[in-house]
Amino acid sequence: MAVDFLSHEKIWFEKFKYDDAERRYYEQMNGPVSSSQQQENGASTILRDIARARENIQKSLAGSASTTSSGPTGDQNELISRISHLEVENQNLRSVVADLQLAIFKLESRLNTLEKSSTSHQPASIPPTQKVEPFSVPSKKVELPSASIAKKVEPTAAEDDEDDDIDLFGSDDEEEDQEAAKVREERLRQYAEKKAKKPGLIAKSSILLDVKPWDDETDMTKMEECVRSIHMDGLVWGASKLVPVGYGIKKLQIQCVVEDDKVGTDILEEEITKFEDYVQSVDIAAFNKI
Repeated sequence: MAVDFLSHEKIWFEKFKYDDAERRYYEQMNGPVSSSQQQENGASTILRDIARARENIQKSLAGSASTTSSGPTGDQNELISRISHLEVENQNLRSVVADLQLAIFKLESRLNTLEKSSTSHQPASIPPTQKVEPFSVPSKKVELPSASIAKKVEPTAAEDDEDDDIDLFGSDDEEEDQEAAKVREERLRQYAEKKAKKPGLIAKSSILLDVKPWDDETDMTKMEECVRSIHMDGLVWGASKLVPVGYGIKKLQIQCVVEDDKVGTDILEEEITKFEDYVQSVDIAAFNKI
């Protein structure tokens, strides 16, 4: 607010230059004066300067577009009006915030009551004895005598009827148990047949072999042909490459896939080492189950 007040204030910083010029002008017009007259003229000059400064200030304030009142009192009034306006806006904002807080409190209380009511009215879980069986219930259980007919029958006859009903229910339960057991056995038999028809999974392994020659004069092409000439049930040869070992000697790295039940690593190593003219040793570089 202080910055806004200073932005509208007009100050005449170069007033002393105009005063000196005006004094020299009047001295030239009136000629030299005595000290007493000079003092009186100085006092009158100061009064005139003060009056002229006031007029200039009033004119500058009146000419500014941002202010409607003249003088410092108008600026003070404007500041007071702005402060009052800000206070009114602050009060309005506080009232709005209070209303929002009250609405949020009401919503929270309502949600709490709704949650409590939903938990209290939640239906109880069905006990295990009341679960519906997959088989239809016989109609004999549903066809029960009405209350009016039961009142007319004698107590002994009613007890006999109840005993008969209980026996009938028991027999129906036994029949249902037998039928359920038959259906269960039939389903188990069908499942076993389907499972027997499905082929079992064949366990396979991926093996990376390092076949090392005797020296750098060994024919590596011939050695690879000898290794690939090995044929077994459940053995499939893959890619191969020559890897330098040192001193000009290279080893043969060859990939193969074997069935675990038919081909073992020991048998494979024995078959490869039979080519004694080319193969010095065989190592397993990598072994992965498929």
